[in-house]
Amino acid sequence: MTTQRIAALEGRVTDVMRHVAAYENVDEQKVLELLASGVVAIPANPRHKALEPRGVGGPFTVKVNANLGTSLACNDPELELKKLEACIQAGADAVMDLSTGGDMDELRREVVRRSTIPVGTVPIYDAAVRAYEAKGDPTLLTGDDMMDAVRRHAEDGVDFVTVHCGVTRSAVETVRKTGRVTRIVSRGGSMLAAWMEREGKENPLYERYDELLEILREHDVTISLGDGLRPGCLADATDPAQLKELIILGELTKRAWDAGVQVIVEGPGHVPLHQIHANVVLQKRLCHGAPFYILGPLVTDIGAGYDHITGAIGGAIAGMAGADFLCYVTPAEHLSLPNVDDVRRGVMASRIAAHAVDISRGNKAAWERDLAMSKCRASLDWEGQISHALDPVEVRERLGEKVQMAEECSMCGKLCAMKVFS
Repeated sequence: MTTQRIAALEGRVTDVMRHVAAYENVDEQKVLELLASGVVAIPANPRHKALEPRGVGGPFTVKVNANLGTSLACNDPELELKKLEACIQAGADAVMDLSTGGDMDELRREVVRRSTIPVGTVPIYDAAVRAYEAKGDPTLLTGDDMMDAVRRHAEDGVDFVTVHCGVTRSAVETVRKTGRVTRIVSRGGSMLAAWMEREGKENPLYERYDELLEILREHDVTISLGDGLRPGCLADATDPAQLKELIILGELTKRAWDAGVQVIVEGPGHVPLHQIHANVVLQKRLCHGAPFYILGPLVTDIGAGYDHITGAIGGAIAGMAGADFLCYVTPAEHLSLPNVDDVRRGVMASRIAAHAVDISRGNKAAWERDLAMSKCRASLDWEGQISHALDPVEVRERLGEKVQMAEECSMCGKLCAMKVFS
């Protein structure tokens, strides 16, 4: 099975590359060169038939990922499919199914069938839930269980998978020695750490990395190297455990590229404003320029209920420093499973951050869209303002009858500055 990376290395422009070139308004040959260098990834499993591919990294627009999925405490697959629809309608560029409850196989397949954007998963969740249901303990799984989960997800058409290969025994030992406040906040990372400490063995995802890459190459699934030791609070940011894992991910990036597998590298969760730039620059250097998929970062620990805002602030700063892919955060973060409205608000907050970064990077289309909005405001063109807004639905709802009346808004009324000095 050839992959998009192998095709690029061989100098062959594929239909997937052509689609991305048209979407980004860049030359097809440029897409090929970026893909071959590794600074760009195009998650596109051939089994995902409804997919409209998106490129991540390099000079491309900053992308936004949204998460959905059931849990053991809340299992409503129809609700998750409504969230998928909300993600797509709100303009997300990718979606991850993080399900840990109910018929995960059927929901995953249905998400792939319905999604026009790339779909990602975390296969170890699948393996852990099966272990919990069979043995009462999510860590009572084997290396074979983990590999089987990756294979099943790949066969179902998933475009990228997060695997916590950098959570090694030595990295976990560093967590213990440094006395982290929040220890390990990644579900996958915590499961692997508990497994290794009980079994006294190395992480199978690290030890059997070549086997893992063979599965991904066979189905052209992009590997998202998960940050299982990401900081879960500001006090843990940029600590030895996080950096130790990052160094390992840099080594694994090269091995994946050598195997013909595309790579995205995940980044930290909670980082104070003044450390974000250094984190991104360091990640890019240690991981050889691979696309950086950043989880937030959240710039304060006390924004509960508003973490879509704390995440968007961090995402904008990270994007300015070179991050390529923003994983949204919803208002429900740290509190509960998000509802449909949480999902929509999370996507929009991250899209605002991504668009602001695109403007700062000199993206012509992004700049022209803002200019068009300004001209519509100057002429009191309400329909034009709706069409250029990132969230037309919200704008139309707030304008109400004003759209038809074409008058000043209720803020200024007859004192509208646009009318007073025209």
